[in-house]
Amino acid sequence: MMTMPRRSAKLQDSMSYPPRAMRADRAAAYLDMSRSKFLELVALQRLPKPKIIDGIRVWDRLALDAAFEDFPLQREDGTIAERRNTFDDVLRES
Repeated sequence: MMTMPRRSAKLQDSMSYPPRAMRADRAAAYLDMSRSKFLELVALQRLPKPKIIDGIRVWDRLALDAAFEDFPLQREDGTIAERRNTFDDVLRES
């Protein structure tokens, strides 16, 4: 009798998926900062709070992306440029 190899319960395919939910360590690495700095910015409400899934604290990648867009830019001369509110531009054109 020929036995078939057991398949892992975890889905495996050839596609690569970016994580939608990340724990603090991975979320901090995603934003290229230390875990302590990441949690500090969360406490200061400059980054989003986590979602809780069965007691596990995870950060939504899309919420992190949106929060990241709100941080100011540094100009070539080293000064800080506030992020332009593009919605204000839309309202001015109306």
